[in-house]
Amino acid sequence: MTRVLDNIAAIADQLRAQAPEAERLGQLPDATAQLLKAAGPIRLLQPTKYSGFEAHPREFAETVMATAALDPASGWIAGIVGVHPWQLAFADPKVQDEVWADDHDTWMASPYAPTGIARPVEGGYIFNGRWQFSSGTDHCDWIFLGAMLGDAEGKMALPPTMLHMILPRRDYQIVEDSWNVVGLKGTGSKDIIVEDAFVPDYRVMNGDHVIDGTAQKEYGVTETLYKMPWSTMFPLGISSAVVGIAEGALAAHLDYQRDRVGAQGTAVKDDPYVLFAIGEAAADINAARQELLANADMIFDAVDAGKEIGFAERAAVRRTQVRAAWRAVTAVDQIFARSGGNAMRLDKPLQRYWRDAHVGLAHAIHVPSTVYHASAVSSLGLEPADNLRSMI
Repeated sequence: MTRVLDNIAAIADQLRAQAPEAERLGQLPDATAQLLKAAGPIRLLQPTKYSGFEAHPREFAETVMATAALDPASGWIAGIVGVHPWQLAFADPKVQDEVWADDHDTWMASPYAPTGIARPVEGGYIFNGRWQFSSGTDHCDWIFLGAMLGDAEGKMALPPTMLHMILPRRDYQIVEDSWNVVGLKGTGSKDIIVEDAFVPDYRVMNGDHVIDGTAQKEYGVTETLYKMPWSTMFPLGISSAVVGIAEGALAAHLDYQRDRVGAQGTAVKDDPYVLFAIGEAAADINAARQELLANADMIFDAVDAGKEIGFAERAAVRRTQVRAAWRAVTAVDQIFARSGGNAMRLDKPLQRYWRDAHVGLAHAIHVPSTVYHASAVSSLGLEPADNLRSMI
């Protein structure tokens, strides 16, 4: 185990205190980004060759949860930006050196949605596109961007092939004032634009191969961490942040309710209905936490034992991960609804946790329909249709 969790605990008061300022700015303050760099959560999945920790996925998830419980925006960035070193670890060594050679605390942004087109040219690609939701992007110097392989005319080639393009900060534009949202404001998840950037071959990964595990095999990684399925690792940071936000909401709720007297004149500590809701919510949030961590442990142990993780097992992991996030946020709803009108005031942290939890749940990785469908079909021993295999 690393000391990163201890480092987060040591800056707990600072993370809590800066949360309103991060929301006002629409991004983490520079000082907060420096605190997180010093604490080390973004290096948990980074190779030891580049001063990373190569930590167990459980420790990564626990650290993201702890950070998000203190400040949802910081936890969200720790979860999303923190998973990018895991993927870069099985990219071309040349791009690894470019990103980390001079600064092992270099952060990478994303998103992976394939809303760009990469047109092949000699030695690489000409790349264009626009993307939404690049969390923490103001503090990142490199980026992963999703694309579709193009043809010579710049139209999507057939059959469709998804690519992950790796670009330095000089090759893309951050669109200011493009993150106007109700929650997770402090993540600064702004739009990105790329116009006619040349991306050399070695900075391009086949996105389909990353998701199905072929890229890791082709690269020849030997560490269990880097042989983990993408569909376990990528959602882990996001869902851990949501569960951590729920834990923070519960803590804020308890602080708020401890001495409160309700509208009927009954002290909350003597109100059996509110106390029942608190107890049930606490159990559900803890269950979400334990499910998410057990998922990570199970797949890590299986990969470590040399087991091939098939589609049905990956789908079951995604099902459990999605359900954990929904369970945690539903629990937050139950206690928030019993907090009274004063909890809605903007100087009370509970309303911010509630908003942040719902925005986190809205991430595409938490859409339950196709995941539950694919998992159910697989559990019957049948092959899911191609449209059900997305992000699994």
